[in-house]
Amino acid sequence: MRHTLPSAPQFYVTAPQPCPYLHGRAERKLFTALTGDGARDLNNALSRQGFRRSQNVVYRPSCESCVACMSARIRVRDFIPTRTQRRIQRRNAGLIRLATSAWATEEQFELFRRYLDHRHADGGMADMDIFEFAAMIEETPVRTRVFEYRVPDPAAGPDTGPQAGSALAAVCLTDLLDDGVSLVYSFYDPARMHDSLGTHVILDHVQMAAEAGLPYVYLGYWVPGSRKMAYKARFGALEIYKGGVWQDMGDPARHEADIHPLAIDPIVEQVARINLSEG
Repeated sequence: MRHTLPSAPQFYVTAPQPCPYLHGRAERKLFTALTGDGARDLNNALSRQGFRRSQNVVYRPSCESCVACMSARIRVRDFIPTRTQRRIQRRNAGLIRLATSAWATEEQFELFRRYLDHRHADGGMADMDIFEFAAMIEETPVRTRVFEYRVPDPAAGPDTGPQAGSALAAVCLTDLLDDGVSLVYSFYDPARMHDSLGTHVILDHVQMAAEAGLPYVYLGYWVPGSRKMAYKARFGALEIYKGGVWQDMGDPARHEADIHPLAIDPIVEQVARINLSEG
């Protein structure tokens, strides 16, 4: 179904599908395309209203009987790492971070496959081939970077460059927004589970945002009751987009109550409240 705002992009709604996060529920997405010269501004405006980018589309959950999925972001200036997170930073201090353009490599795909096979073998991305992986990385109409985290080779000489002989440990596809950085997708070497590389990547993005003077790190959706998403609630200064506004998460348990279907606004009303000049 198509919905349109005056002088604005057209919004569509997907058909209900099984929810990947909460068993027995169905998900539905509200989405629009990112095209033309206004793609970057549209992505910025919608990201501030709980939308997420996937290739040339931005989407937001718009389920018929559930509002569990809430966009989450870290408020950089107020963030203080926990003792555990500081240990993770020290454990991974030797990793080299390389920023590259949004270009996929076979080495990245091999790591991606190992990650999926170990962590998400039954997920919706389990069957992705190298061409679909390349599309995920490269099809972007906005400012996007790929951050590689590498283990340096102690045998490499000083003139060989940071990538020569180094092992790829983690990768993060990141959008650069006007008010922060948005982690689109990250994956890591499952053989290094004990290093908590997923947490390290987030902590490193908080540091990058702070150095750049950007106020937020967008983490994607947090889903109360979903074990896959529980790690996001462990970060301090966390805000969630709920009820049309950003608010402090507070106690995660208070967001676990089911929402009655009659309390969920119709799609037309949701679209009407979208502000394309959000600043």
